[in-house]
Amino acid sequence: MSTRHCLRLLCALGLAVPAAARGQEPSPATPAGGGQTHAIDLVTALQLAGAKGIDIQIARERLNAAAADATSANLELVPWLSAGVAYRRHGGLTQDVVGDIVTADKDLSLAGTAINLQVDVGEALFRSLAAKQTRQAAEHGLAGQRQETLLRAAEAYFDLLVAQASVTVAEEALRISREYESELHRAVDVGIALKGDELRVKVQSQRNELALEQAKEQRRILAARLSEALRLDPAVELVARDAELVPLDFVRPTEAVDSLVAEALSARPEVSEGRALVLAADENRKAAVYGPLIPTVAGLAYVGELSGGPEGAAARSGGSRDYVAAVSWRLGPGGILDVGRSRAAKARLGESQWALEKLKDAIAREVVEARTRVLSQEEQLDTARGALATAKEGFDLARARKEFEVGVVLENILAEQDQTRARLDYVRALGEYDKAQYALGRALGRLGREGREGQSQVSP
Repeated sequence: MSTRHCLRLLCALGLAVPAAARGQEPSPATPAGGGQTHAIDLVTALQLAGAKGIDIQIARERLNAAAADATSANLELVPWLSAGVAYRRHGGLTQDVVGDIVTADKDLSLAGTAINLQVDVGEALFRSLAAKQTRQAAEHGLAGQRQETLLRAAEAYFDLLVAQASVTVAEEALRISREYESELHRAVDVGIALKGDELRVKVQSQRNELALEQAKEQRRILAARLSEALRLDPAVELVARDAELVPLDFVRPTEAVDSLVAEALSARPEVSEGRALVLAADENRKAAVYGPLIPTVAGLAYVGELSGGPEGAAARSGGSRDYVAAVSWRLGPGGILDVGRSRAAKARLGESQWALEKLKDAIAREVVEARTRVLSQEEQLDTARGALATAKEGFDLARARKEFEVGVVLENILAEQDQTRARLDYVRALGEYDKAQYALGRALGRLGREGREGQSQVSP
């Protein structure tokens, strides 16, 4: 159903449609506490959520940390440079190179630069590969969190739309009951109606007034929740500008469940994140199993100035150079034959694989639930639409009777109550249907797929 047809239907059924849906600028709602209001549309809300969401910022920092860890892992394969000075003095007995104990008073000073290298090649290589996969997992995790944040923002926005429409319905119900109360009051004055009927209608007006205050309270609460989701000033009451209370249809669950599940498994960033974590765990397993078989390489190249000699003698100074190269293997803990470490790494790999399978099952369930909800909400929306038309017809028939008998007054009260409930049911059904559309889009991994915040989420 097109937006134009939906708007015509809403007007025909007597349901208040916000001004933005009729192509007009909305009039700002009067805040409960007399504070400021700020109009916001769905696209802007999604843009703010994608840019300022707390959970997105946390996921982004997690990505930054993973990228830094990957850089550090790569640097383990690079030699490092050290420079420094040292001074040593000895006095009294010492042992010479042949083992004799002699008396020696001497000093030594040293200044120079060294290039050092000590790398567990196998460990460093596999850790670097694992860190790369972890960084990729963090990237997919950020994308998944962005989609989740967009969904929550859209749901909060639709909740605010429903709350605003509920206030409009409550205001209309109060207007109708007060008009009828005024008619009864005039009828009582001329003696054609009973005072009890007037009081009965007055009670209905007071109940409608109470419902209006409750609706305004709920609207303010939901505006604050949307502000929290968008990280805006909660003191400024948000007002939905694009209040198009019409059914969205950007996701149509016409395909078979198997096809939708396959689409979700290929598109959801959480699956890509899980696969990257499996690959990272596999690289860590290789580091534990095969890393110790690759030797540790060590090297040193030192160039400096050496000065010193026996006490009382002239110091001798000059250039000093040292070069060291070594290759070694480690046996035991942390090296070859460390069976416990290898088993633990294999177990962590198995854990990540099973976690991925669990995630796939959960995604399949989400798709089925979201698809079922969309289909069910569509049926409920049709039912609510029919009930609204019936209630309006009944209300019109009741008001067409100008008598003020007891039965007729009760009929008017009940007809007004039925119409108000039908309007609220229809408004809520609209909101739940639109939320279900976004939930299905999230389950299929379509939200924000094109990377254009806002518009691409509305039309995946």
